[in-house]
Amino acid sequence: MALVEVNKDILAEELLRIQGEVDSGFDTFLPVPEDSRARLVEAMRYAAIGGGKRVRPLLVVATAEMFGVNRPAALRAACAIEAIHVYSLIHDDLPCMDDDDLRHGKPTLHKKYDEATAVLAGDSLHALAFEILSATETSGDPFTRAELVSVLATASGMDGMAGGQMMDIEADGADYDLHTVTRLQKLKTGALLGAAVEMGAVLGKVAPEGRAHLRNYARDIGLAFQIADDLLDHEGDEDKAGKALRKDEGQGKQTFVSLMGADKARGQAHALVDQAIGHLSSQGEEADLLRALARFVVERDW
Repeated sequence: MALVEVNKDILAEELLRIQGEVDSGFDTFLPVPEDSRARLVEAMRYAAIGGGKRVRPLLVVATAEMFGVNRPAALRAACAIEAIHVYSLIHDDLPCMDDDDLRHGKPTLHKKYDEATAVLAGDSLHALAFEILSATETSGDPFTRAELVSVLATASGMDGMAGGQMMDIEADGADYDLHTVTRLQKLKTGALLGAAVEMGAVLGKVAPEGRAHLRNYARDIGLAFQIADDLLDHEGDEDKAGKALRKDEGQGKQTFVSLMGADKARGQAHALVDQAIGHLSSQGEEADLLRALARFVVERDW
C-alpha cells in the first residue's frame, strides 16, 4: 500500500510538471506571426496550450528517462505526439465528425474560431509534429529521427488512429461485437499510447527486439484507458470531464460498457492494468512512474 501512495504522489507531481513543460514547448514552437497567418497560429495555440491530461507526453518522457535520455530531447518528442493528439481532437470535434461544442471545459476550436480555421489548425499541428521529430535538436542521430517519424506516422494513419476513427464512424448504428470494438479501440486510442512508449524507447536506443515488454505494457494500458473512458462516458461528471458525455449511447454505438456491463468492464480494466504492470517486472524503480501511470488510467475521474 505504501508504494501505491508514493506512486500517486510522484504521479501528481509529474502530471503537473509535464503539463507545464508541454505548454511551454508549444509556446516556443508557435510564435504568432505579424501577418495574416496570425489567426491560424492563435487557433493552434488555443487548442494546444492549457488543456488535457498529457498522458501521451508523460509516457514518452517516462520511458525515455528510464534509458538515460536527456529530458529536453524527450520533451520535443512528447510535444510531437501531443501535436498529433490535439489535431485529432480538433478534427473529431468538427460538425462533420462528432459535432462537439466543448473540449477541456472551453468551446471547441471551430466554435471559438470557425470550421475552416479549425481544419487548417489541425492540419498544421499534424505537420508540426513531424517538423519537430525531424529536427536535429530532437536527436543528432538521423536513424533515430527517421524511426521516430516512422513510429508516429504509422500510429497516426490508416493502420492506427485514423483507421480507428473510421471504424468508429462506421459504428454508428452498427452491431459491433466485443472483438470488433476491441480492434477499433486498439487503433483509435491504443495506437498513439503505444507510439508514446515506443518513441521513448527509440530515443533510448533500445533495440526493437528489446521492446516487447514495453509494447505489451502499452497495449494493455491502451485498452484499459478506453474502458475507463467508456465508464466515464457512462457514469462520469461532465463538469470534471470538460466535454459532453453519454453521446455513444445516444448514437447507438457499442462500447465496452454496453457489451460487458459496467461492473465487468471495470474489472477488466483493472485486470489489464495489473497485467500491464506485470510486463514491467524486469525493470526496477526506474519504471515506477510507468506503473503509477497504469494505475492512473483506471482510477482517474476526468
